[in-house]
Amino acid sequence: MAGLGTVVNVAAIAAGALVGLLVKRGLPEKWQQTMMSGIALCIFVIGLQMALGTANIIITIVSLASGAIIGEAIGIEDRLNELGKWVGSKVAGKEEGAAKRIAEGFVSATLLFCIGAMAVVGSIQDGLVGDHTTLFAKATLDGIISIVLSANLGIGVMFSAVSVGIYQGAITALAGFLEPFIAGGVLTEITAAGGVMIMAIGTNMLNVTKIRISNMLPGIVTAAIIGTYFR
Repeated sequence: MAGLGTVVNVAAIAAGALVGLLVKRGLPEKWQQTMMSGIALCIFVIGLQMALGTANIIITIVSLASGAIIGEAIGIEDRLNELGKWVGSKVAGKEEGAAKRIAEGFVSATLLFCIGAMAVVGSIQDGLVGDHTTLFAKATLDGIISIVLSANLGIGVMFSAVSVGIYQGAITALAGFLEPFIAGGVLTEITAAGGVMIMAIGTNMLNVTKIRISNMLPGIVTAAIIGTYFR
């Protein structure tokens, strides 16, 4: 059944986040901070591995630079934060600190779960031939990560499952149209650009940087375009 992979992925994220929220209640603050640092470092390494796969670093640089310009012009980061704060306000009410925390969890988890080759390739395989293998593997990884993230960032991580459902569902529905555009080296460059963004998620979680990652998202599209014509 087309779309089953995404359904399982969404369920895994929601279930993992729920487990994380339950676990959080019994963890001392210092333990949570150490866990957060550990998962942030792992996220950085995952992004680094993806970024190093590029066949042409110039494509990655130009993609991210042009994508950042487009993203800043559109204001993607601000819009995502507003959405996250709206979700947070509905859950946490007027408690501003809690709403901000929920927004942070929602945005960070959405970016982490949506950026990467597994989401794109898995969704296309799901839509074209009903092969759920890649998305089932992604669901396992996302479920584990969501446990740790929600234990530290709260219930906002659970709401990222909705973003994943919409994103991967759209790719699955458009699989026949998108397949020719991600053949061969194009996917490599998309993955590399996404890897740099995932590295930034890790450093932001460590409070080393405050990079507006969402505004770099158009870099995924520009990487696909540049990778198609200038390989």
